[in-house]
Amino acid sequence: MEEVCLNSEPVFDEGDEYDVEVDCTLVEHDDETGETQSKKEPPSPTVGLEFDSFDEAYDFYNMYAKQQGFGIRVSNSWFRSKKKERYRAKLSCSSAGFKKKSEANNPRPETRTGCPAMIVIRLVDSKRWRIVEVELEHNHQVSPQIKRFYKSHKKMILAAKKAQPSPEPVTEVHTIKLYRTAVLEADHTGYSNFNEGINPVDNSKHLELKEGDAHAVYNYFCRMKLTNPNFFYLFDLDDDGRLRNVFWADARSRAAYGYFCDTVAIDTTCLANKYEIPLISFVGMNQHGQSVLLGCGFLGHESVEYFVWILRAWLKCMLGCPPQVIITDQCKPLQTAVCEVFPNARHCYCMWYIMQRVPEKLGGLKGYEAIKRQLNKAVYGSLKIAEFETSWADMIKQHRLGDNKWLHTLYEDRQMWIPVYLKDTFFAGMIPIRENEGLNAFFEGYVHKHTSFKEFVDKYDLALHRKHLKEAMADLESRNSSFEMKTRCNFEVQVSKVYTKEIFKRFQSEVEGMYSCFNTRQVNVNGPIITYIVKERVEVEGNEKEVKYYEVLYETTQADIRCICSLFNYKGYLCRHALNVLNYNGVEEIPSRYILQRWSKDFKCRYLLDNKSGNIDVYNPMHGYNHLHKCALPIVEEGAQSQEHYKIALQELEELLNKFNNVANDFV
Repeated sequence: MEEVCLNSEPVFDEGDEYDVEVDCTLVEHDDETGETQSKKEPPSPTVGLEFDSFDEAYDFYNMYAKQQGFGIRVSNSWFRSKKKERYRAKLSCSSAGFKKKSEANNPRPETRTGCPAMIVIRLVDSKRWRIVEVELEHNHQVSPQIKRFYKSHKKMILAAKKAQPSPEPVTEVHTIKLYRTAVLEADHTGYSNFNEGINPVDNSKHLELKEGDAHAVYNYFCRMKLTNPNFFYLFDLDDDGRLRNVFWADARSRAAYGYFCDTVAIDTTCLANKYEIPLISFVGMNQHGQSVLLGCGFLGHESVEYFVWILRAWLKCMLGCPPQVIITDQCKPLQTAVCEVFPNARHCYCMWYIMQRVPEKLGGLKGYEAIKRQLNKAVYGSLKIAEFETSWADMIKQHRLGDNKWLHTLYEDRQMWIPVYLKDTFFAGMIPIRENEGLNAFFEGYVHKHTSFKEFVDKYDLALHRKHLKEAMADLESRNSSFEMKTRCNFEVQVSKVYTKEIFKRFQSEVEGMYSCFNTRQVNVNGPIITYIVKERVEVEGNEKEVKYYEVLYETTQADIRCICSLFNYKGYLCRHALNVLNYNGVEEIPSRYILQRWSKDFKCRYLLDNKSGNIDVYNPMHGYNHLHKCALPIVEEGAQSQEHYKIALQELEELLNKFNNVANDFV
């Protein structure tokens, strides 16, 4: 809870207001010591702030208005008819609305501009007044440097003078208590409300904001609330009103999670590399194999409690639907938080992040190049657990690395990051499994070590715009381009009709790779299950070739197939070894269960048809809004494909709105 010095009892009305020119200077004194202080600007109005009374809420906004250089008035009030008790009010800029036309001979000139700046306050629990809506932007110039006091400000001076018994300098001394609940919860409109649901973090750590950072972040959220109705954000504040954690997700991110909720990566690169902004990103993979943002946050401290708060905030934003697989960096506090918030999810470490640290951790050791080669062979080249265990033990023994703490930790955690232990987990292509594969952070190129909060907010929209444009172009290419066939294999033709262009190209490399496989032979039969060995010549270091043996299980009655390389679980499409066995058995088309719809050109439309609103709680506005937005987004994307599509979409939307109006008129 923080206390802000404001004026004494306000005098206000709900009628017209006229500007009053006053050349006057105020001096503020400490309420308790009487010592003169420099003016301290009160905090900006924020959704969720609470006050002990209506008057204190008015005082707060009036003082803020004076500091910014505009006047206020009560433009609307709502009363309970029986008790005549005010339960809601709108405090607006004095330039809000327009005056009624006067029939006088010399009417006053119009001074209002229809300004939208305002706050809406509401009585909650019959005790406190809460800010439930905020608009900070004006449509006219405001400046605190202008020596002008509006009617509401003049009343502050008069009230303060009246309260002073002796001719001492006018002093603003009234103190109001400004209550901030620890957690904000967004309602179905995307606006944030203070509410229960996430336990507050009991720690003194908070975000280190520089001058202008807080206003930049807050102004961005206000703008998003107006332009992006399904925008969601949560603040975590301590008792002194200091910001500890922030989470937010826009409408596209929330809709994208509905489609791509199978595997989610939590990117903490900025935390691990000690960037100025403690950014944490939730990232998924779309139908083009592109990373898609599923939410963002700023973390005030790398502790279990803070990670738990932000994970619960993200889960609340996504309507309590957890992902199946979560990928993170090798961060112990985050690991503990993931286990607490997502107990049923498969949690894995990202192998790429770990292998990127090899030069830093092992570069100074004798025989580093040989150690690196053996480590890569154990991690990337092992097809069986026993094979990995042997390779790892040989490396440790040969180079006397038994006392290396980092390697010991990696071995202890091997089931969380070594591919050979993760073959039963579906990763949707989000982890690299080959030495030459890499990853890019979602905001790579937009964030560097010294990027400030303000800079990031400025670049955030640009980054998302470019990502969305890239996805739209991929949609266009996938639907309108004819794919080049590189083989005569029927598998290639079959998949070209379904997959997006990028995923088709990745699968196409597997079809081409069939020709590097040879000597497919049957080695065992157990009822309908046949075991095959497929040999493949693979490149090793120095462009040398070696032959590797891949075991493939094929179930003849259901045409089920599984390769020991487990590419299908890692990437979401069949490998060259499995394709070879299907071809060997005369199968001309890939079974449909191995052609995942998440990679199809029309995935979003198909998803909506297959996942209708049967499970949606229509009485919950938040669920209904989220589902309608998800359904409408593919229509918008389809409508933007061409002029013809645009005209059809616009016409249908107009007809739909007319139906809504007709229904509304029937109830009048």
